[in-house]
Amino acid sequence: MDKKTLISLLNNISEKGEETVEGERFLLIDGLNLFFRNFSMINMVNPEGAHIGGLGGFFRSLGSLINQIHPTQVYVIFDGKGSSNNRKNLLPEYKSNRNTGKLTNWDVFSNSEEEDHSKIEQITRIIQYLRLLPVKTLSLDKVEADDIIAFLSKTLLTSPKDKSFIVSSDKDYLQLVTDQIVVYRPIEKEFYTKETVLTKFKVLSENFIIYKTLLGDKSDDIQGIKGLGEKKLFKLFPELYTHPITLEELFSICEEKLKEHVIYARILQFENDLRRNYRIMNLNDPMLDNEDKVFLKEEISKKDLRFYPKEFISLYEQDQLGGMIRNVDIWVESTFKKFIKK
Repeated sequence: MDKKTLISLLNNISEKGEETVEGERFLLIDGLNLFFRNFSMINMVNPEGAHIGGLGGFFRSLGSLINQIHPTQVYVIFDGKGSSNNRKNLLPEYKSNRNTGKLTNWDVFSNSEEEDHSKIEQITRIIQYLRLLPVKTLSLDKVEADDIIAFLSKTLLTSPKDKSFIVSSDKDYLQLVTDQIVVYRPIEKEFYTKETVLTKFKVLSENFIIYKTLLGDKSDDIQGIKGLGEKKLFKLFPELYTHPITLEELFSICEEKLKEHVIYARILQFENDLRRNYRIMNLNDPMLDNEDKVFLKEEISKKDLRFYPKEFISLYEQDQLGGMIRNVDIWVESTFKKFIKK
């Protein structure tokens, strides 16, 4: 996305240089995704030799996102305990190859066990820091962050002028993109609107779930249709580019064109598997029960955000994060004080 489009997306800057905001802007951050990105990229230790790249980098990134997007509310969402269970019940091999090795090649960790211990310590510490800030931190047992973010991204929107900004490098979120829901991918440093998805993937954002269902997702160990790649997909299903289609319409197309290509027959042959994979990946119907939804709506309605800048700085000094954040006392005030309603 070019700079002009981004400025328009963020509701522009007034002639006096003051931010003009129309509607609410909700920043929804995939917590573990942001942490792991910083953990794997920042090789920094404190004076005691403890790795601090994931911890310090997380808050440096959080501040940068807030200053770039200018949200009116911030949510940081984490996977809950046993978060993959529901999907593993449908597909036992789901995410079976995740986290099987070290994320880094640094000498600071002599083995994967040391690295895992550091990850757990830093994530635990991040939660402690977040409790001191006027942001909402959410997690539900047996629920993935994806499902919570998908639910919030739509439920929070109460006006046509509201916007939800999802921050994650996970492509699954692209299926949620609408005129009011934008995905920011930190690795690319790019905001994905409907136009961006269409340009990058040659499919409408409404059809991204169909795209994923047919091609599969190697990162989650979900198999696609054998012999089907992107080029062939677009040739066989030009509808993905022109107008939204449902899973039922996909199967109808295959039935009508059954004799034209073996892929159409293969899709019908594995219809049950595709329906299951669609259910696993479909964030427009997140895996939340009614109790989960009630809890999340209650969290949305809470207004009593607290802010403890001195305690935040105290933790920062205890962890000896040093120059990870410049002028941390000024940074924490200028970044988060605005979320406390007067």
